[in-house]
Amino acid sequence: MSEITPDVVAAHGLSEEEYARVLHALGREPNLVELGIFSVMWSEHCSYKSSRIHLKKLPTEAPWVICGPGENAGVIDIGDGPDGTKLAAIFKMESHNHPSYIEPYQGAATGVGGILRDVFTMGARPVANMNALRFGRPDHPKMKHLVQGVVAGIGGYGNCVGVPTVGGETNFHKAYDGNILVNAMTVGVADQDKIFYSAATGIGNPIVYVGSKTGRDGIHGATMASADFDEKSEEKRPTVQVGDPFTEKLLIEACLELMATDAIVAIQDMGAAGLTSSSVEMATNGKAGVVLDMDKVPCREEGMTPYEMMLSESQERMLMVLKPGKEAMAEAIFRKWELDFAVIGEVTDTGNMVLTFQGETVCNIPLGPLAEDAPLYDRPAMSLADYKAWAGVKPLGDVPASTDLGADLLTLIGSADLASRRWIWEQYDSQVGADTLQKSGGDAAVVRIHGTQKALAMSTDCTPRYCYADPYEGGKQAVAETYRNISAVGAKPLAITNCLNFANPQRPEIMAQIVEALRGMGDACRALDYPIVSGNVSLYNESKATGGGSAILPTPAIGGVGLMEDHETMAKIAFNAEGEAIFVIGHSNGHLGQSLWLREIHGREDGAPPPVDLAAERAHGEFVRKLIAEGKVSAVHDVSDGGLLVALAEMAMANGIGCKLEEIGDHFTAFGEDQGRYVVTSAVAETIQAAGIPMTRIGTTGGSAVTGPGFAVEIAALREANEAFFKNWMEG
Repeated sequence: MSEITPDVVAAHGLSEEEYARVLHALGREPNLVELGIFSVMWSEHCSYKSSRIHLKKLPTEAPWVICGPGENAGVIDIGDGPDGTKLAAIFKMESHNHPSYIEPYQGAATGVGGILRDVFTMGARPVANMNALRFGRPDHPKMKHLVQGVVAGIGGYGNCVGVPTVGGETNFHKAYDGNILVNAMTVGVADQDKIFYSAATGIGNPIVYVGSKTGRDGIHGATMASADFDEKSEEKRPTVQVGDPFTEKLLIEACLELMATDAIVAIQDMGAAGLTSSSVEMATNGKAGVVLDMDKVPCREEGMTPYEMMLSESQERMLMVLKPGKEAMAEAIFRKWELDFAVIGEVTDTGNMVLTFQGETVCNIPLGPLAEDAPLYDRPAMSLADYKAWAGVKPLGDVPASTDLGADLLTLIGSADLASRRWIWEQYDSQVGADTLQKSGGDAAVVRIHGTQKALAMSTDCTPRYCYADPYEGGKQAVAETYRNISAVGAKPLAITNCLNFANPQRPEIMAQIVEALRGMGDACRALDYPIVSGNVSLYNESKATGGGSAILPTPAIGGVGLMEDHETMAKIAFNAEGEAIFVIGHSNGHLGQSLWLREIHGREDGAPPPVDLAAERAHGEFVRKLIAEGKVSAVHDVSDGGLLVALAEMAMANGIGCKLEEIGDHFTAFGEDQGRYVVTSAVAETIQAAGIPMTRIGTTGGSAVTGPGFAVEIAALREANEAFFKNWMEG
């Protein structure tokens, strides 16, 4: 074994204080295998040591929550299925940011593979994939390559596995030039009486390794994901895993087949930190110990050491605890699916992780210090007022009047953040499984629950520029927007997952972003009765390579899931017929701070973001869902980026029917991004008013243009501008 020097400790990402804790936990010097295991388990990526103290403040419970944070994914009750079964939706969102910057195709592909495993590990058949992508400036010399690689990786993996990719979001901002974000979400459906957990129990029960063989790819992936980027980040390519979606498909089917028997005691996918985290988490959750024989680990490369086997993040692998005597049956299933199967250890009562190799004990670590007693930091954070002073966002001040609303609309609809994502979603198979009812382009994606009238609605949302200007309001808004998008299709929002992407938590200004965004998220979840059931934290998203500590915008991406009892009532954004009344639900006060109009037309990122009135959000969402259920509205769209005029243009483009606006006002009301608003159309306008709900009739559907006082823009021109960005960029 190599000598443990201060340089070796530093190379493993442990501080002097943390190494002192290792010495105390063991009562001796660790060997290299033990040091590597402490290194990955105490990384931010696995231990959440800078965020755990704040995550505990989030609301995670509701009568419909079956399993909240702490397992592979969150689980919610979605009621009766066919034949009287009780169904659950299982879902989670995770990051694969650093790997995707270094090797975009494999980084994004294995991000999809990892989140799929988190969901089917719990007994669910995956029914939908989503994503949330943030890239740097389109004119950055590396960005086109990154976008092409990430999109191809997501499509290449999801399409081969046979799970539809049904929606997501893609934004561009210079803050992501040196550190892009690739967040992947999977939603699955399971029978409530066939949900599997990760607690290893039963002394003497066999521990089984299944799936692909272990290689040297991905070693120290979790540690890399817990550090800043620098000029040498390209050299970290060996820490990026390599995915095989065809093997993943076999693994899904084999696991679900075995789950239909009574053989499994516990199951865990080998994600970040591979065999280390999966075995530690299973033993910790079961309050047990484990002994593993490293000679029995299936390896695809010669001469692999226990250190390499334990830290490899090779893909398409699972760890299981089986009931005694079930090994032969389980092996037959996995061999049938042409997958590796090996009994590599057993559950013990020692409370320790023990590894043997070639007849010797090469690791013996108490599990407590590795997991439950891992370092926990309450890092210094600025107050919100001090943070805003540090951020230096200028007051909104005077805003030049728009001289041509129509020209501004064309500019906005063709901008990178609002342009058609057709080039992206055409690379994703959104229809495999034949249950996708609505994909990218609507407010939320909608997937039918097979064999029922029910459907799941899902949306990923965050507005990072809001979060930078005011992390508290930005955190509220990210949650509220998923609530709005799900309500806008007629589904009841039930719960969220999240992917909390921030920069270096050792900087008090970044810690302020984390603390305040989580406070805003928590307040929104409580007010909307919309708990958090799973999630992921990704820190150190900044790059020294771009010239001096370039941090991403704070990006707490939210993935929301809701339930529709009858999918035939689903609402869409497209104007449905000519001559229908158009209403805006909610107040249009013309809030231009942090708006896309201000940025795209005037090059300014000034002002406070729009405040979020959570009571109004809930009231307006419930009202819209009631209108949809009663069949009183023919089209619904939430108002978000770009404001009211952009929402109307998107509704017009969706079906080629224009609108004639009697009331749109000036650039403030046309492009302000006030929250809590929906546009609805109705053929029975007189029956949809409601006490206490602000509602304004602004026009009528019809014609071939979006027309208002002093302007008219043909739908054909809007479409041409909307489609041009990606076409010109990718072909240029």
